[in-house]
Amino acid sequence: MRVEVRGCLQLILGPMYSGKSTELIRRIRRYQHAKLECLVIKYLFDTNHSEEILSTHDKVFIEAMPVQTLAEVRPFLKEIDVIGIDEGQFYPDLVEFCLSVADMGKVVIVAALDATLEQKAFNNVVELIPRAEKVEKLNAICSLCGQDAAFTRHLLADSTYKASTYAMCFDP
Repeated sequence: MRVEVRGCLQLILGPMYSGKSTELIRRIRRYQHAKLECLVIKYLFDTNHSEEILSTHDKVFIEAMPVQTLAEVRPFLKEIDVIGIDEGQFYPDLVEFCLSVADMGKVVIVAALDATLEQKAFNNVVELIPRAEKVEKLNAICSLCGQDAAFTRHLLADSTYKASTYAMCFDP
């Protein structure tokens, strides 16, 4: 028996290392437990792990479809109840896709950075906030002092991106 799901948009926002992908996977697994058909989408150019697996920093894994634009997923939506989107800030068609799919009666969960390293908003993410039924802002732990961290910053200007990007509790 197929359950009718009411469409809604949920946002999981925060800096790097705040657990956004982990929370996305937790919510997807909750819907899977309720026997709903779920599809997880990851950004095609996310090269952190294998191509069809979304993996978190704390080693949580889930099967995911890698795409460059969300329009690529449309042919698969008919039988899907819940769509999880990781790294939402990278998709140019995020707003149109999320709103139209939620209007189709689907649950759409987006995990995304809320700002760049310079603390400039990702416009496509910000545009979804007033349209979302649920918005959760997560914090990381500051790499320097251990307090809650709301920002992502480069600490060493000459290091590689991964080596020098840390969650920070303040804006230096």
